[in-house]
Amino acid sequence: MTRFALTLEFDGTPFFGLQRQSHGPSVQQSVEDAIQRITGEAVTLHSAGRTDAGVHALAMRSHVDIEKPFDPFRLMAAINAQLRPDPVAVTACEVVPDDWHARFSCTGRRYLYRIANRRAPLTLTRDRAWHVPQPLDAEAMYRAAQALVGRHDFTTFRSVHCQAADPVKSLDLLDVERVGEEIHIHAAARSFLHHQVRSMVGCLKLVGAGTWPESRIAEALAARDRNALGLNAPPHGLYFVEATYPDSREES
Repeated sequence: MTRFALTLEFDGTPFFGLQRQSHGPSVQQSVEDAIQRITGEAVTLHSAGRTDAGVHALAMRSHVDIEKPFDPFRLMAAINAQLRPDPVAVTACEVVPDDWHARFSCTGRRYLYRIANRRAPLTLTRDRAWHVPQPLDAEAMYRAAQALVGRHDFTTFRSVHCQAADPVKSLDLLDVERVGEEIHIHAAARSFLHHQVRSMVGCLKLVGAGTWPESRIAEALAARDRNALGLNAPPHGLYFVEATYPDSREES
């Protein structure tokens, strides 16, 4: 049995999320089915994150165990051939130790949220960014975001369906920058609560639009109450960007 680490890039638009679902297509099912067609083996894909329906990934780290011997490069090429036409691609494949786990060995996760801040409708970036036509103050959003950095109880910013036992998380980074007509929000932490990034982004958008004062972000955090949440951003602007592991600080 060989453990292969895979790096996945995918467009989450047609999927019901990364994890296998009984009621619709998933990234996990797409990859597992592709590997079964190649190897004849029923495999289970384990991943660093659990993205929701509509969320994308630039470099999702995952792993599978396969009994038959394969060269990693040839396995990657074969999986990509079998994945067509699903919008999923394996961009890297390597053999890893048996005790390496895509989820449990992961020490850091990083997300990007894209807001398209322009009046014109989206064409090329439709379903790839949140379209917000009214002007947003990225600098105000950045200042307000810093109240969320650090170790806090993020109850306000977690989904009511979140299964995490503890709402306390350490947020290492929450950066906001304007890139042309887009606002990019970068979030990094060891792990996140369900909907945490989207909830933070939604409230920061209210600050940028002038609907909330900057101080309202800290007040919402202190409330520890989902009812204090102003807005949950839509999934299609969110990207899983990077998973880090103890043996490397480079992007995976």
